[in-house]
Amino acid sequence: MREALAEARMAAALGEVPIGCVVIHEPTGRVIGRAGNRREADCDPTAHAEILALRQAGLVMGHWRLVDCALVVTLEPCPMCAGAIVNARVPRLVYGCADPKAGAVHTLYQICQDPRLNHQVEVCAGVLAEECAELLRTFFRTQRSLGKK
Repeated sequence: MREALAEARMAAALGEVPIGCVVIHEPTGRVIGRAGNRREADCDPTAHAEILALRQAGLVMGHWRLVDCALVVTLEPCPMCAGAIVNARVPRLVYGCADPKAGAVHTLYQICQDPRLNHQVEVCAGVLAEECAELLRTFFRTQRSLGKK
């Protein structure tokens, strides 16, 4: 999670919502994908940290099935990202803080553990949750003080 937090801090420095993600190849312990949000920088609504890290991990592994990997992200994934995690066959998800507005793992939806889908994901929630949440609170407090939404 510390690696994901570092990615989130780099995203914040670029003016992005501070969410960071790493994909770990569990047999080796090697980080094979890492990203922070880049929606503003890339003018891309799909440039969430999870999507970018999954893309990078797929390239490193040479295929889209990330069956030996864990995805670690600072904020509970949204529906798009939760769906991508399931589609990538990621067996394990670790996230920091819950997302009451868009969380699709536990909060609003349970996409990663929906038995109707062809893959379910083991989920570990709340890792360094307060540190992850404080990073987001600080970012949005600053944005509001600057008159931004």
